[in-house]
Amino acid sequence: QLIGIWYISEWMAMGKPSTFQLVELGPGRGTLTEDILRVFKQLASVLSKCDVSVHLVEVSPKLSEIQAAMLTGGKVQPNPEDEPAYMKGISKTGIPIFWYRDIQDVPPGYSFYLAHEFFDALPIHKFQRTEKGWREVLVDIDPEVPDQLRFVLSPSRTPATQNFIQPEETRDHVEVCPEAGVIVQRLASRIEKDGGAALVADYGHDGTKTDTFRGFRNHKLHDVLSAPGTADLTADVDFSYLRKMAQGKTATLGPIKQREFLKNMGIDLRLQVLLQNSGDTATREQLLHSYDMLMNPEKMGDCFNFFALLPHHRLVHPDKKDKPESKSPLPPVAGFNELLLK
Repeated sequence: QLIGIWYISEWMAMGKPSTFQLVELGPGRGTLTEDILRVFKQLASVLSKCDVSVHLVEVSPKLSEIQAAMLTGGKVQPNPEDEPAYMKGISKTGIPIFWYRDIQDVPPGYSFYLAHEFFDALPIHKFQRTEKGWREVLVDIDPEVPDQLRFVLSPSRTPATQNFIQPEETRDHVEVCPEAGVIVQRLASRIEKDGGAALVADYGHDGTKTDTFRGFRNHKLHDVLSAPGTADLTADVDFSYLRKMAQGKTATLGPIKQREFLKNMGIDLRLQVLLQNSGDTATREQLLHSYDMLMNPEKMGDCFNFFALLPHHRLVHPDKKDKPESKSPLPPVAGFNELLLK
């Protein structure tokens, strides 16, 4: 719900444009989009003059079915082959929803992008610094055990080593996700051209961590090389790399810890209201448990981060240099500063 508030707050700060495309990358089961749409419905009077639509970028046919059931109650129809969207429907709250296989297919226009636990699932290259320079970490068949895989270092430099290691790199082990770089470049270009903003929420670090590649199966750590295809593979997002890949086309904010972002967004006040409005003990306990999960530094509070791409003019007045005194100050960006409740 607070993420929904973030988008509306930014939309208002940018002068309430007449269209509002919410674009989510890899929307999972659609629960986050549903919560955001509930906020949009509650604030329907604010958005009344705005043309709101939802655009989901989803490659999995199975997940898009689950999303359709969650968001539209199954009221969807396939689109003709020559259309960019492969499926469309109407949300339970009356907002049109479209499904795409690639971000390139989403129509241009004023858009807010959301990537929640999206970048951490993209494939990475791993590199190790050696006495002979950088070497790529590759996967090989173990000669001792024929059906086992093992990690090996490339005997010489690979094309990836030449292309993806930044000259100023100080770490000895680096993970690079080129696909994330490409997607961030596309987002930055779109925001620069059409306006809007992107919010990225993920496990990650600001160019400080080294080896974060791991596997999970049934919520337990699992060896990434055993039984391939049966576990979730993830690597922490390197936000310093995303910042570089935005290439100055947009301003970037963060990463900031989830705990700070949600505190700035007014989660404590929201919790109090929900607790007052809930009649039974079970609901109250569930709310407090969820709050603890999101905010506790030992749980999600510190390991999850928020990062944003915004047009430069959102943070600096284009003509501020000439007449600093004539401009009203720009409203702060919610989440990264405290949300001002008027």
